[in-house]
Amino acid sequence: MKKLLLVFLTVGVAMSMADFQAPPGSKYTPMRKLSRALANLVYGVNELPNQWEKSTIQGGNSEAASWGTIHAGTKIVTRVGYGLYELITFPFPTYKGGYRQPYRTKEAMNPFRGYQEFPPEVGFTSGLSPTREQVD
Repeated sequence: MKKLLLVFLTVGVAMSMADFQAPPGSKYTPMRKLSRALANLVYGVNELPNQWEKSTIQGGNSEAASWGTIHAGTKIVTRVGYGLYELITFPFPTYKGGYRQPYRTKEAMNPFRGYQEFPPEVGFTSGLSPTREQVD
């Protein structure tokens, strides 16, 4: 009886000290990859007004008309390309053996380089990710 109590006590202490958190890649699933692909295909054109707004704030209307349009065009083409790629490969882990997005995500540090995981919303910039986590 004492041995059984000791075993249960040892297992209880070990379980209370164990780390039961989800692994870092657990939020990236095939369904999230599919939703990211569809969002990039359907709402990727939202980069145009978003980049116009950023260029207007930084350099005025003339910069928005020239550089904002060119930069938005490259971001739209990139989003549509990644959207098609992820739509075709959504059931399979591809990028480093997982379902994480394959493009750089440095949008919070430099808004003209990198991409957010999901396309931007027109007229609204949120500091929160779609999963309500803190932005890095």
